[in-house]
Amino acid sequence: MNASLLRSRIERLPMLRALLPFVAGIVAAEYYLLPSAFVWAGFAVSGAIAIAGRSSLSAAAALCCFGWGAAQWNAPAEDDVPRGVRTVFALAAEDAGEGRITAWRNDDGQWREADVRVVLRGDSTLAPQPGERYVVRTRLYGLHAGSSYGRLMRSRGFGGRIYLSERQVLWRRTPQPAGLHAAAAERMRRLGLTGRTHALCAAMAAGDRSGLTAPMRGLFARSGASHLLAVSGLHAGIVFMLANLLLCWLVLLRRGHLLRNGLVVALVWFYAAVTGFSPSVVRAALMCSALQFALASGSLYAGGNALAAAAFAMLACRPAALYDIGFQLSFLSVAAILAWGVPLCRRLRTGRRAIDVPVAAAVVSAVATVATAPLAAHTFGTVSFAAVAVNAVAVPLATVVVGAGVLWLAVPLPWAAYVLRPAAEAAASALLWIVERTAALPWAAARWCPDAGTVAAIYLGFLIATLLAGCRERKKTVSLRP
Repeated sequence: MNASLLRSRIERLPMLRALLPFVAGIVAAEYYLLPSAFVWAGFAVSGAIAIAGRSSLSAAAALCCFGWGAAQWNAPAEDDVPRGVRTVFALAAEDAGEGRITAWRNDDGQWREADVRVVLRGDSTLAPQPGERYVVRTRLYGLHAGSSYGRLMRSRGFGGRIYLSERQVLWRRTPQPAGLHAAAAERMRRLGLTGRTHALCAAMAAGDRSGLTAPMRGLFARSGASHLLAVSGLHAGIVFMLANLLLCWLVLLRRGHLLRNGLVVALVWFYAAVTGFSPSVVRAALMCSALQFALASGSLYAGGNALAAAAFAMLACRPAALYDIGFQLSFLSVAAILAWGVPLCRRLRTGRRAIDVPVAAAVVSAVATVATAPLAAHTFGTVSFAAVAVNAVAVPLATVVVGAGVLWLAVPLPWAAYVLRPAAEAAASALLWIVERTAALPWAAARWCPDAGTVAAIYLGFLIATLLAGCRERKKTVSLRP
C-alpha cells in the first residue's frame, strides 16, 4: 500500500476535487437558508483569497459558496395553487409520470396562470402520455413534508401530486407527433418488424414506447432489465461504442482522428434528437461527448475529469438534479465503470477480440448493476437477484437491437432492411425469450428497501475499497512475445 501514490492520482483529478465542495454547498442549501447577499459575498471573498494566495482551502470555500448560492437561486418559488380542494386544472403531461400545471380556475371562474411541476399518476382507465394536454377537475395533494420522499421530490422541483381517472377529465388533446422523433418512429415501422419485436426495437432505437404493453413492462421490471426499455445512458453508450468501432478506419486519413471524434459526437447527438431529447439521453450525450474528448486526449485520468466536469456543468445549470434518481444512477454507474470496470477488463484481456468483447460487455454490465443496486433498492423498494446474470446476456443483445435500429435510421437505403431486419428480429426475439424465462423464476426479484443509513454504509465500503485499490502500485509486465 502506498498512500503517496493515491495522493498523486487524486491530484490528477482537479475537476473531481472541485466537484466535492460544490456538491457540499448544494447539500448545505437544502438544510440551511442564508441571505443570498451573504453567500455570494462569501464566494467573492473566498475566490479572491484563493487567486491571490493560491490557497486550496479558500478555493474549496469559494466552490462551496457557489454551490450554495446556485441551489438557493434555482429553488422553486412559492405558488398560490390551491391544494386539497377540488379545482379545475390545465395539465400538460410530461415524461415518465410527470406533469405540469399550466393554469387553474378560481371560484369566480377566472383562469390564473401557473407553473407547478407535479407527480402525475393515472388509474387503469387512464395512462397519461408525454405531450398530452388535459383540463381536469381533481385535487392537488401536497408532498409529505416530513418524509424523505417528500424532501426528495421538493428538491427536484415538484410542488405536489395528482391522481387522475377518466371521469375527472373534462377535455383531452393528444398532439400529433412531429419533428425528427416522429419521423424516426415512422421509419422504424418501415423496417418490417411486427408485434413485440417491433415495440421493443422502436422503444430502444427511437425512444417510441407507444407499443409497449403493461405485461411487457412487468416482465422487464421483474427480470431486472427494465432499464433497456427507457432510452438512457446505456443506449447512448451503445451508439457511442458502435460509432467509434465503425469509424475507426478514419484514423488512417490525414487528421482523420479529428474527423472521427467530430462524427462520433455528432452521431451521439443525432441519436439524442431522434429519441426526443429526453433528460436522461441529453445527460448521456453530454457524458459521451466528454468521454470522447477524454479518449482523444489520451490521458489515463481524463475519463474521471471529464465525468466530474460534466457533473459540475449540469449541476451548475440545475442544482436540483443532484437529487434526481436518474442523475444519481447515471453518474454512479459510469464512475463504477471507470474505477472498476475498465481495470477489470484490462486484467481479463486475452488479445483475442472474439473473447475480449463479450467478456468486457459482461464485466461492465455486472459492475454497473452491482454499483447501482443499493441506490435502486432504496428508491424503488426491490432488488433483482437475476439482474447481474441476465444483463450479461441482455446487454450484447441490446447492442445488436440498438445498432441495427440506429443504422436503419441513419442510412436511408431501402436495401438495408434486408440486412438489418433479420439481425434486429433475432436479437429482439432472443432478448424477449430471456426476459420471460428470467421473470418466471421465483427468486428473480425480492422486496428490499434499505434505509438511507444502510445505503450510505454500503457506498462508504465501496469508496474505501476503491481508495485501497488506488494505493496499490501496478505491476509492470514485459511481454516476451515477438
